[in-house]
Amino acid sequence: MAKVRGLLLAGLLGVLLTGVLAVSPASATTPAPTVAITRVSELHQAPPGPVLDPTETDKANTEKSKSKIIAGGAAVALLAIVFFGRRHRIKRRKAGG
Repeated sequence: MAKVRGLLLAGLLGVLLTGVLAVSPASATTPAPTVAITRVSELHQAPPGPVLDPTETDKANTEKSKSKIIAGGAAVALLAIVFFGRRHRIKRRKAGG
């Protein structure tokens, strides 16, 4: 396990160092880009947001509520199976020995 950990650490260190060495010389040799600023004569307004239909929103909320109720019911059923299964196992263990 220690060999795997050591190899993983060496690999990560190698990737980190090659990434740093590859980035730093390239950034030192390239000149800084020139930025041109232009003035926009027109003002652009953002388009209005989406129009929400209340009936679709209510329908989506109803579907979401149904799915939550189904998931909650499944969770309760699984919890009951685990609870009663452990209870049965404990009773069987006490009766057997």
